[in-house]
Amino acid sequence: MEQYIVSALKYRPATFDSVVGQRALTTTLLNAIRTGKLAHAYLFCGPRGVGKTTCARIFAKTINCEHLNENGEPCGTCESCRAFDEGRSLNIHELDAASNNSVDDIRELIDQVRIPPQVGRYKVFIIDEVHMLSQQAFNAFLKTLEEPPRYVIFILATTEKHKILPTILSRCQVYDFQRITVKNTVDHLKYVAEKEGYQVEEEALALIAQKADGGMRDALSIFDQMVSFTGGNVTYQSTLQNLNILDSEYYFRVADNMLNHDVESSLLLLNEVMEKGFDGGNFIAGLADHFRNLLVSRDAKTLPLLEVSETQRQRYHEQAMRCKPQFLFRAIKLCNECDINYRQSRNKRLQVELCLIQTTQSTDDDGASAGRCPAKTIKPLFTQQPTQQQALTKIVESTSAAPKQEKPATPKPTLRNLDLNATSIRSNVAPRKPSPVKTENTPANSTTTQAPSVSAPQATAQQQQLDAERLTAAWHHFANMLPKSEIAIAQRMRSTTPQLVSPKSFSITVSNPLVEKSLQKFRPKIEAFIKQEYKTEDISMQILVAEPEVMIKNYSRPDQFRHMLKTSPSFAKLHEIFSLELA
Repeated sequence: MEQYIVSALKYRPATFDSVVGQRALTTTLLNAIRTGKLAHAYLFCGPRGVGKTTCARIFAKTINCEHLNENGEPCGTCESCRAFDEGRSLNIHELDAASNNSVDDIRELIDQVRIPPQVGRYKVFIIDEVHMLSQQAFNAFLKTLEEPPRYVIFILATTEKHKILPTILSRCQVYDFQRITVKNTVDHLKYVAEKEGYQVEEEALALIAQKADGGMRDALSIFDQMVSFTGGNVTYQSTLQNLNILDSEYYFRVADNMLNHDVESSLLLLNEVMEKGFDGGNFIAGLADHFRNLLVSRDAKTLPLLEVSETQRQRYHEQAMRCKPQFLFRAIKLCNECDINYRQSRNKRLQVELCLIQTTQSTDDDGASAGRCPAKTIKPLFTQQPTQQQALTKIVESTSAAPKQEKPATPKPTLRNLDLNATSIRSNVAPRKPSPVKTENTPANSTTTQAPSVSAPQATAQQQQLDAERLTAAWHHFANMLPKSEIAIAQRMRSTTPQLVSPKSFSITVSNPLVEKSLQKFRPKIEAFIKQEYKTEDISMQILVAEPEVMIKNYSRPDQFRHMLKTSPSFAKLHEIFSLELA
């Protein structure tokens, strides 16, 4: 009986042309060999089963071939190629870093580097899973990797590029291998089935390719398993049964029930799935993928993202045209939230059922069902009174326009360093509502309120009068508008209250000269805002320093005794006569 060889080894590529799904990388390597521009170190990185080690072996075989073909591939007939095929080549050394990751293993490799090749031009060292080397092994390998003999080439292979030291990466040419697509995997499995004489269904091969998740070695292993299970007749149903994969038919039925808003049928279908032994988490993850496939199959531009067979592709397109994008967005969002919360939920089945109910009852309207959350409004923590500016606006809108005398506008002071505004100070001051007055043109019974008519000198006199309430409000508001870098002076201003000295001046009392010095820097700005508030240039500010309080010292009993001896002659005489001492 002939010895059985698994498909992953039997159909392992022997030339660059037979490598599946890595056309860009193989072309680059072939061009480097043809032109003789070979680097001393290469790093092949990518997912498992995509051809990293295979390409390293083909590369090592090709550069030592004595008679290359016209396309740059090895001839397979020379002594070097035959030695490689028979596994007796002394020019190719493979090291599994997963089990040989110590410093001693690297030192043995360095000793082999010193021996030149006896046959061929290059000695190639392939180190697989190089990220498993220890820190000490990496450090011992650095010098040799950077300056090897000219007849030595290193090829490092790894699935976890991020674990490689930057000093190693900088010494290598890095080649990133890609995941093999479902289409390329299916085509290769068809080739293997044709060579072996197996009967296969394309849907079954697509299912195997999806299960392999971009790895050709995994796909070939699953294919061998299915051939053993079916006896060479690989069907879609047998593949579902053997791989314990839920049939996509269930997802199409669930989607139909949701489009018809049939909650009962959706729940019964979930019960049927779970009775077959499938987990609710796997069901909801598959349902999310189904809605994603429906979404990408609606547009011809995104159709290449759908990695299924042609029959399935047509069915996805037919169902997708009956779904609105808003419904699909909503369904994907709900399934994703259910998948996230499934592991933490104590009642896992209820979590899946709630997702099905919400998705089935969702509408096709925009808004929440379109996959977007409803607009969130943040309520204010405190009830704010209308500002003076808002109150004045309402008064102006409710009154008729009164004739006003035009006067030149007074330029406002600009404080770029503080980013303050005099209008913002007035916004915290209680507004004064003008009392309605009748004019000669207004009838006595008219309900229209006119703006107060005050002569200019009288208005100026009223504006120049300082009052404690408005002054305190402006003072505290100025403190609140100070930047964070001036928080110390802002706290001091909040803890003090300005005092009226005269109708045109006010004072502020501080505790010490240091505070006075800090406050003097802001004195011009404070005066400018107070002047703007009262629309006058005659207001001044005084900064006073409070007198220090008299410190009363607490004397101890010995101190009191000595003080009495110094200040009272009578007590001193008694002390001398009776030799008094403090008890």
